[in-house]
Amino acid sequence: MSDDADHIAERKMQFLFALRSRGVTDKAVLTAMEKVDRGPFIRGYFSERAYEDMPLPIACGQTISQPSVVGLMTQALKVSSRDKVLEVGTGSGYQAAILSQLARRVYTVDRHKRLVTEASEIFRTHDLTNITAITADGSFGLPDQAPFDRIIVTAAAEDPPGPLLAQLKIGGIMVVPVGQSDAVQHLIRVTRHETGFDYDELRPVRFVPLVEGLGRDG
Repeated sequence: MSDDADHIAERKMQFLFALRSRGVTDKAVLTAMEKVDRGPFIRGYFSERAYEDMPLPIACGQTISQPSVVGLMTQALKVSSRDKVLEVGTGSGYQAAILSQLARRVYTVDRHKRLVTEASEIFRTHDLTNITAITADGSFGLPDQAPFDRIIVTAAAEDPPGPLLAQLKIGGIMVVPVGQSDAVQHLIRVTRHETGFDYDELRPVRFVPLVEGLGRDG
């Protein structure tokens, strides 16, 4: 094995250790995160920091979440191999790629056309054929494909968005950051029942805000 390959293997081991030490313990989630290389989802200056547990800037003023938060959100979603999942906020495409290893089908939407185009390219290159990426206003979900078994939102809303709650199946789970400022946000897990919704507060987080409408490039 070359020095470069040794170095990458060591960084990946440290990456997985960091995930476990921050509470990502679900074996299926860890396997998915071991399988999906974060490297291709980060371009340019920050690409050498792909295996560090930190958020990084991407195009269109957005960020790629730190891997431990991706892992914790995925773990909280409790995805099964039969599930149809909606992701609101494609961003780099990394979260959708992780979900593609666990779910039957992943629909991911983003208001920025450039991000959807770049993520779709990575999905094609890595033969992730069970992901459909769409440029759309994610705050309204995807009514044409509803209902969903699982919904994950990677931007912070003031409250769990009504249209998304309506598109969740009975027994379905949504994980969403909620907060009125970027200083105070909490990750919430919403479970839909016949008679209403249960809300569990999971942990403090920081996400970009969920914005209605398409981006200027959308």
